[in-house]
Order: sequence, then structure tokens, then C-alpha cells
Amino acid sequence: MHFVLNIVILTLLTIAPQVASSDDPEPAEVMLFGVFHFANPGLDVIKTEQINVMTAENQAYLEALAGRIAEFNPTKILLEYPPEKDEEYQKRYQDYLDGSYELGSNENYQLGFRIAARSAAATVHGFDEQNVHWKAEPLFAYMEEHDEAASARMDEFIEVVTADMEQAHKTLTLKQLLLRANDAEQDRLNRGSYLMTNDVGDGDNFVGADATASWWHRNFRMFAIIQRYAQPGERVLVIGGQGHVAILKLFLDDEDRRAVDVTSYL
Repeated sequence: MHFVLNIVILTLLTIAPQVASSDDPEPAEVMLFGVFHFANPGLDVIKTEQINVMTAENQAYLEALAGRIAEFNPTKILLEYPPEKDEEYQKRYQDYLDGSYELGSNENYQLGFRIAARSAAATVHGFDEQNVHWKAEPLFAYMEEHDEAASARMDEFIEVVTADMEQAHKTLTLKQLLLRANDAEQDRLNRGSYLMTNDVGDGDNFVGADATASWWHRNFRMFAIIQRYAQPGERVLVIGGQGHVAILKLFLDDEDRRAVDVTSYL
């Protein structure tokens, strides 16, 4: 009886959660900041004319915004560029600090460099993944040949979203656009856009599910880089395209990291 009781106690002690000591570092605080691409390269399916972030009014807003987010006191700032370009970006960032580099319109500079310069402990790093992409070509080819209804739904969706985004960029302020890019309902719609064709080819070649998985695959890799930097005790700001951030928010769910909402800073 005592032997059995001892086994039960040892088992409970093994599976019981460990109590953190006062010396253990706090979980990393991670602020995920979704943005539209300020200098849109035209690589996304949805292509629109957009607001000019370089106007005097928008530059003033970005200056003030950088100051507010710097109050988060980030120790690491992760930007959407491939890690292999870290040396290039570090040189450019140092030139900016020295006053010999004028910020381009890309959000990496307009937000990333500005915020880093106001955050004494911050370092800048890339977290993009360029070896895995959304494999949409087989999906679109299959729909065109075998699933005209799904193809029509996708065409209609692209048309509606394009018109909505163009209207938003014509009528909303930069502040409103950034709030929109971090809105929970917009995140849901963004994720849903990849799931709407997930069942294409079901029972045949699963071309829809494979395309969806490829997009999640890229984001899982990006999150792995975030995990590397977001170790306990760190305060990490991640600035990336809204389409990525909408998914990355789902991954930020473990004991070593906790999310910080960016919207109160906007």
C-alpha cells in the first residue's frame, strides 16, 4: 500500500507544473505590429494604389508613433527582411544613426529604424523567410481546369477586397489604416482568405490544402525566428505584413512568451 502511494505521489510531482522561483526571468513580451507595405512591391495577389506615407502630415504621425512605441522599451526589433541581410541592414541603420542615411518609404525604415533609434537597448534583426512561399500556381491552374465555381468565387473575392482596400486608402488616415491592419476582424478575414480554397481538390490531389499548408509553413518558419529572439526576459517588437501577423498571433501561445497589444500605441 505504501509502495503504491509513493508511486502515485512521485507521479504527481513529476507531472505537476514547476513553480517559478523569484529569480526566473519573466516570459518574453512580444508586440506583433501588422502593417500594409508602405512601399508596396506589387507582389501580393491584391494590388492597390495606396496612401503616401511620405507626406508631411504622415511623417509627423510616424515620428510621434515611433516615440510612443519606444515606450514599450523593446530589446529586439524584428523586421520583415531575410536574416541573411542582417549585415546590410545593420550598416544602413548605423548610417541612419550617424545622420548619413535618409529613411526610405519602406516600413522597415519608417517604423523599424525610427523606433529602434528611440529605444536605447534595441537591436534590429530580420525574420522573413524566402525559401518557402505560398504555392498558389497549382491551385489556380487546377481551379481553372476542374473547378470553375471555386475559381469564380476567388475572382469575386479578389475583386471585392481590392475595391475595399482601394477605398480605405483613399478615405482613411494613416492612423486609421494601421488600426485596421491590427483589427481582430480583419485578421480573421485575412486568415479566411487562405482557407476558402482549402477544400479544392479534396479527394483528388488536395491541391487546395497543399497551397494553404505552404502559406502556414512559411509563417511557422518566420515564427521560429521570432522564438529565437523572444527568450524569457526580452521585449520584442515584430513589424510585418498584416497577412503574416494575422497568423503569427495564433502561434504566440506558450509559457515563455506573452502578447502585448499594439493598438493602444497607435
